[in-house]
Amino acid sequence: MSDYTCMSAYYDLIMTSGYYDYAAVTSQITRFDQVTSILEVGAGTGLILEQLVAQRPEAKIAGIDLTAAMLEIAAERLARHPQISLHQQDVITLDLDQQYDLAFSYGGVWYFVPDPSGETFSMISHIRAEPDNQTGFERLAAHLPSGATLLLGVQAPHADYARAVSNGMQYAQTIAPITDGFRKHYSLSDQGRVVMEQTTDYRVYAFDEALALLDKVGFDYCRPSPDQPAPALFLEFTKR
Repeated sequence: MSDYTCMSAYYDLIMTSGYYDYAAVTSQITRFDQVTSILEVGAGTGLILEQLVAQRPEAKIAGIDLTAAMLEIAAERLARHPQISLHQQDVITLDLDQQYDLAFSYGGVWYFVPDPSGETFSMISHIRAEPDNQTGFERLAAHLPSGATLLLGVQAPHADYARAVSNGMQYAQTIAPITDGFRKHYSLSDQGRVVMEQTTDYRVYAFDEALALLDKVGFDYCRPSPDQPAPALFLEFTKR
């Protein structure tokens, strides 16, 4: 059993124990009221899609993820919603034969964390290789027409911590620096017995590097005006 397959059995437990505020995430996506088709990159077990379809039942919605076990849970969760299609695909080779008005990723392939100054961000990627990050963004761009919106999540920087989840199990994570990024090891324990653990390596881009990469594949950063702070949960880009 792979790490990701093992994690899928506990993913909902961890994520719904205060890890993310799914209602707030969904509300920032649905504020784009003219959008009729939406793509989630890194859909996991469908927790965001479940709330998204409840608020936008008329929209055509798709979700991709690399892990079959995650998508099996998502398919069961979303079985009552035929307007949602789920696809086991790697963003590096993404091919859905469809374009979308809006794509988003929250805690998925790419996301941003505030730098210590609070004035800029770093981009975190689950994809380690530099060429593969560009290819992934190119494949995503091919699924968005000119004028479409890309939302990439903003979340707190990773840090070492441990805390109980909703069923009393103990979740813990540790962070260690590696070349061009960091390594995250996390686990779930039940009365001292480890029931799930996983180690993932991430690549980190400085903000100007991330913007240059996105610009190269056709995405313009929608900089907030001085009197309008950046949204708390997403940075917004527009496909040229």
